[in-house]
Order: sequence, then structure tokens, then C-alpha cells
Amino acid sequence: MTDDPILQAGPAVTPEENRRQVLYWRLLANLFDPVEQPALETASMAVVEDLALPAGLLDPRTSVDSLVQRHPGLAAGFDGLMAPDADPADAGTTDGDRDRAAEVRRAALFSKVLLNTFATGTGTVTAGQLSRWQGDAGWLERALGLRPGDLRAGRTGGTGPGAAGPVAGSGSAASPDLSALIPVIGPELAALEADLVKRMHLREVLADSTLAARLTPSMSLIEQLLRDKGNLDGTALANAKALIRRFVDEVAEVLRTQVEKATVGELDRSVPPKRVFRNLDLKRTVDKNLVNWNPEDERLYVDRLYYRQTARKTTPQRLVVVVDQSGSMVDSMVNCTILASIFAGLPKVDVHLIAYDTRAVDLTPWVHDPFETLLRTDLGGGTDGTVAMALTQPKIAEPRNTVVVWISDFYEWRGEELFGQMAAVHRSGVKFIPVGSVTSSGRGSVNPWFRERFKDQGTPVISGHMRKLVHELKTFLT
Repeated sequence: MTDDPILQAGPAVTPEENRRQVLYWRLLANLFDPVEQPALETASMAVVEDLALPAGLLDPRTSVDSLVQRHPGLAAGFDGLMAPDADPADAGTTDGDRDRAAEVRRAALFSKVLLNTFATGTGTVTAGQLSRWQGDAGWLERALGLRPGDLRAGRTGGTGPGAAGPVAGSGSAASPDLSALIPVIGPELAALEADLVKRMHLREVLADSTLAARLTPSMSLIEQLLRDKGNLDGTALANAKALIRRFVDEVAEVLRTQVEKATVGELDRSVPPKRVFRNLDLKRTVDKNLVNWNPEDERLYVDRLYYRQTARKTTPQRLVVVVDQSGSMVDSMVNCTILASIFAGLPKVDVHLIAYDTRAVDLTPWVHDPFETLLRTDLGGGTDGTVAMALTQPKIAEPRNTVVVWISDFYEWRGEELFGQMAAVHRSGVKFIPVGSVTSSGRGSVNPWFRERFKDQGTPVISGHMRKLVHELKTFLT
């Protein structure tokens, strides 16, 4: 053994490792620089040919669906490709050769599915291109061990964050384990799809029922549908409504769970408990009847049943939700419309919904159906909250039993006048809750002038996270 430290630096790089590196460098070059690198392309083609793989693996214009249709044997290689427990496929003659050849083969498949999914280019997108991208994204989801569509819809199945697995260059797996990045990849895929839809003629997609059904409902997509709904008819309008309905139902299910987790009003001891089996207080019944225990026959004789009291003190409350529907508040408009409908379903809660930009509209007649409510919104325009206040003030009949939730970024045309009206409402005894935005992330900017005055008034602006607003409302209404 030599004492030369250079010769002891580590094992020699094998030809298979060189091939894998060529494929990965080509992948990175194509993802971050659209200019073709001839040397990398030539070397990658040589690798693919040596492995007897189709040249379509290097052509981003060839979808994975087309590739698998022409070469059915590749399908098994893509399935579970990036899952933590993925094993390299057999190829070659000896065990060592099989492992090394399989690593390079998997690197080629790995590069194909990532390049096709994340290199979306620029410019106008056709319906066919969107369809091909959706198919490729589905193969990426399959490679991660999920069902097509799960990642974009936020469903991660059995594969989740923190899952351990091999990485490139370790063990026998050629493809990096991306399962731990699922929480990041999911939103990125949804954003890519939204961008592709934005770059194409949405009406063309909606006119094709098959293509429209494959769209993943997202806030950006719903915003486009709501803005363009006046220009849709026939099949396109029906498909747009179906997408809005799907999104509304998904968000409503999440919000309904949050609302149901709240504590409710205190027990009303003046109301006798209902004498039904589900209210039977078994422990108390046994404790109170222990005096009737007969040791001779070892039986407990019950002469009185005790029931739990379930009636709670509730006072009819009025909830007035005022939502800024200008262009910067679209997701708040959607979320609050759904939230208002959920609270409208609670007993003894009288919910009213007002939307405004430079005009105000009372959406209360449709508050129980967020889908119909959203179809009646008119997104965009400036912001003049005084027109909304004109509809809000007549609804305040009993200030002490009224809560007004005002959702806006508060960049108002007549700011001082509006704040004076809000301060008067607060002084009257109304529970006034200003909210900067209502999104899943809670992000949103608020006019600093309004923020300081709300703070001085004792009604600081809620940051905008949905859970905070739900908590505030439940505290007041129950």
C-alpha cells in the first residue's frame, strides 16, 4: 500500500458514476438555462444509447405518456422511482454490473420526469401542451409513490415529509429521494399549473370537458374563473361552475372542522336534561345508587337514572361580515364567503354578508350557499368602504349582540371618513374585528395608518390567519 496521500484520497470514479453525473448536469443545465449545451447533449445521448434506452428520454417535447405508450417496459421504472424504498431494476450480467447499470438507467428516468415537469418554458400555452404537462406531473407524482393528482391537491398519501431514503451517490439508488420535499413540491406543482393556465386561453380549456376535469382547483384558478365568468356560456360556464364548486367544497370541509372544534356556550342549568340514552350519565347513576347494592345477590338496584345537561346558554347574535372584493383581496373574498356560510348554519347566529369595492352589494340572501354567493361577486375596482358602511349600519339593531368583521387591506379612497364611522360603530358597543386578510398563510399587507388607529382604539388588526378569525368569532358567538 502506498503512503502517497493523494492516492489514498478515495476510490476511483467509475464509468457509471461519470454517466450519472453527465445526466444530472444536463438536467440542471436545461432547468436553469434554456440555451442548449452541445457537449452535454452529445454525452447524454451516448449514455442513453449505451443503455439501449429510447432517445425520447432526452426530448422534453416527448411526454412521458407517449414514451411509455411506445415503450411499455419503461412504465415500471417510473413508478416509485423517487420513493424511499425504491430498488434499482436489474440490468447487466454480474451483480455489481446490474446495480451500476440500474443506477444510470434510473438517473435517466429521473432526469426525464423532472425536466418535463419543471421546464415549462415561456410564451403562450395551448390546450394540448397543458394536457401533456398534466400527464407528466402525474408521472412525477407516481414516481414519488403517490397517485396522479394527489400532490397538486395537497394529498400526500403514505409518503410524507421526513421520510428517510437513499440519495444520489449512496447505496444502490441512482435517484435522489425527494419524498421529504413533498410539502414544497406540491405547492410548486400547483403554481406551475396555475401559470400554464394563465398563459393559455382559459376558455379553450373550459370548453373541453375532459381537459377541464383534469384541472386542479386553486385560488389563482378560481380568481380567473370569477373574473371571466361573464364571458362564459354553455359547456365552458358549466365546467367553470364545477371547478368553483369543487374548490368551495374542499375549503368548506377544512373550515367546518375548525369551527366545530370550538368550545360552545356554558351549560344552562335551568333547562332540564333530555331523558334519552345518549345523555345518560352512567358514572353518576352508579355512584348515586350504590346505597341500593345488595350483597346477597351481588346486584345493584337502580331506582333513579341521572342524565347529563346539554342545553347551553345562547343569545341570538348577529354577525355582519364585510369583505373588500377589490383585486388585492380575492382569496379573502373566497375564504370569508365560505366561512360566513358555515357560521350561518349555527343555531341562533344571524349572518349577513356585504362585499364592496367602489360599490357595495348585500349578499345576505345567498349567504348559506357560498357557491351562489361567489357567482354574484364582481372582483376588481378601487376601494371605498364608506359605501359598505352605508349597508352595514342599518343592520346593527342590538350593538351588544352584534359583531362586525371587516376584511380589507384598508387602502381606502376616503380613509379618515371611514375610520370615523368604524370608531362610532365600536363605541356603540359592537364587537368590531378588523382583519387584514383571510388566507391559509395569513400573509397580507395592511395600510399602516389604519393599523395604528385600530391599535389605539383597542381593536388591533388580526394578522389574517384563518384560525385566528375563527377563534375570535367563536369566542363572541358562543
